[in-house]
Amino acid sequence: MKTLYITDLDGTLLPDSEKTSARTNNIINSLISRGTLITAATSRSEVSSSQTTFGIDWQLPMIIYNGAAMAIPGSGEIVYKRSFEKSDSYEILETLIGEGVYPIVYSFIDSKDRFSYIYGKSSEPQRAFIDTKTGDRRIRPAITADELKEGEIFYFTCIGSGKLLRPLYERFKDRFRCLYEVNRYTGKQWLEIIPNGISKACAIEELKKKFGANKTVCFGDGINDIEMFAAADEGYAVKNAIPELKAIATGVIGSNNEDGVAEFIWRSGKC
Repeated sequence: MKTLYITDLDGTLLPDSEKTSARTNNIINSLISRGTLITAATSRSEVSSSQTTFGIDWQLPMIIYNGAAMAIPGSGEIVYKRSFEKSDSYEILETLIGEGVYPIVYSFIDSKDRFSYIYGKSSEPQRAFIDTKTGDRRIRPAITADELKEGEIFYFTCIGSGKLLRPLYERFKDRFRCLYEVNRYTGKQWLEIIPNGISKACAIEELKKKFGANKTVCFGDGINDIEMFAAADEGYAVKNAIPELKAIATGVIGSNNEDGVAEFIWRSGKC
């Protein structure tokens, strides 16, 4: 049986330091060298994912942006992508701006993933997030709202107050995939809006076909991993996972700060 292992990053493979440990790097690299099929499925971009897992020699495409795309780690080459219908993306953007929320807009432009924003109109916590991306190849500052509409839009991120973002979540949640969560690292409220039909689970099915795997084993910690667990043959929640994920998990393993994912795969003998 050919098994595909897929791990979430934040709160799962990544410890609270946001960098994979030397122990995890060594184990994952050893597994990969033996032919084990392992990759990550994350809300992060390829740029951020490669930085936080520096030291792992990934061989498979990585699922990024919660399933909106897959990319080759290191080069960033996009090998799979999904996006909004233009009419939907324009409606979302115009509605957000109409309520005084200027989002970070992620688009495919010339087959590359870029993120655009109007810095002066962004909320203070959103500007703080943008400031952490200095030197990122995806950066695309904009001056006008029309510039935010360029390319194939596939993701909106809004960071700010729940007072502003909660009504927008309620407005869009039945038509699009919306993630409304407090960021685990900053404590700030995030609203992310993605096209319906996009998920880690759907992207995993594409990977499974591509590499001829007939079994999937997933690892996660949060609400955006629930669909992935439901679609997997086995789903393991790390000790620090939310109760909702533990309730549907095949089992609970060591925490993100205990190299739980790497140790489990190594000790399971399933590879």
